[in-house]
Amino acid sequence: MAPALVAACLLPVAPIQAQDESGRVLAQPQTGFNNDAVRSFLAQGDAAAAAGNFAEARASYDKARDASRKLLGFYRDLGGSFRGLDARIPREMDQRGRTSLELLAQTNLRLAALFRRQNQPEVAVPVLVEVVKLMTPSREEGRKAYQSLIELGFVDTPYTAPPLGGS
Repeated sequence: MAPALVAACLLPVAPIQAQDESGRVLAQPQTGFNNDAVRSFLAQGDAAAAAGNFAEARASYDKARDASRKLLGFYRDLGGSFRGLDARIPREMDQRGRTSLELLAQTNLRLAALFRRQNQPEVAVPVLVEVVKLMTPSREEGRKAYQSLIELGFVDTPYTAPPLGGS
């Protein structure tokens, strides 16, 4: 190792100072690594799909899907690390994780709709099945996904469930 690098590694780490919002790079709504950034990717994908630019829409939805999956895993891991130590952190991570899960389901529904518009129903099936698996048919997203599977002819039995309540 170079002497300067060794010296830098041996320096004590300064305590983290309170920062203003501009220093919290990952918290930025459109360029950060958070659920708001996923929403931004979804909005970009929606705009591209509405303009008929399916390749750009797919790229944006893929970014949203990848980011929401990563966030979901990181929030779960971080929350688990603090269980039994500080209940506030697992609660926050659980809430953020639920939001990431919902965004992942919404992304998959949009991606499946895009595949259907491109006459690629066989490519839509796995993402629709993932939505049902993630959200269950008791949630609106799961019901929409299962209904799409019926419309595609992948399944035949309609799901008749009690009306959605309170969520």
